Amino acid sequence: MFEIPVIDERLRQIAPWFRAVSIHVDATSAGQESLDPRVLAQACDIAIAGGPGWADAHLASWADTYIRFGAKPNRTPCSAQALRKRVSKDGGLLSINPVVDLYNAISIKYAIPFGGENYDAYVGRPFLTIADGTETFETVTNGELANDPPVPGEVIWRDDVCVTCRRWNWRQGTRTRLEAASGRMWFVLEAMETMPEDALTDASVEMADGLERLMPGCRVVTTRVGLV
Repeated sequence: MFEIPVIDERLRQIAPWFRAVSIHVDATSAGQESLDPRVLAQACDIAIAGGPGWADAHLASWADTYIRFGAKPNRTPCSAQALRKRVSKDGGLLSINPVVDLYNAISIKYAIPFGGENYDAYVGRPFLTIADGTETFETVTNGELANDPPVPGEVIWRDDVCVTCRRWNWRQGTRTRLEAASGRMWFVLEAMETMPEDALTDASVEMADGLERLMPGCRVVTTRVGLV
């Protein structure tokens, strides 16, 4: 049984048109296939060519949103902006593992922040909220486990234990990091008003289809969440 993510109503003051697609996957008894490397390469080519046409506007909306909760997008950009900057600089993106490569490809192709988590490591349901500054965020600093707590007012994803992603979708924590295409997984695609509705639908369908090809026999549950 999957828990539907909860969105804090206070976020209406920061991003009133925020909407997202939550994708839960149970691959406990699924098969394993490889990901065609062209999927990631073609996504990088689209970004390098400047596509899609609304990408700059969507990333600008994310930058404005970051500013509204006190973050500095030039220093800590949203995940989609960071990926596309890396692709622009390096001419591509190195492979990590099939599942991460798949959601990175969709993030790059559609200029949308896209997170992937080990759902079996979650305690309670995912919760998008505003930090009070007392929360724990588990990360790695200089090769050592460390706590890097959010600042008060920062938008965070968390569960009942601690922060799972800081500055909305800037950096994932270590505890729920997705490292294998097995067990139960959770993915979230996050959009602002400048991303067309049909593009958000296409991105979520592409991810669900890709997961079913990558892990034959997996169970995929897609749910719309957000403030609109």
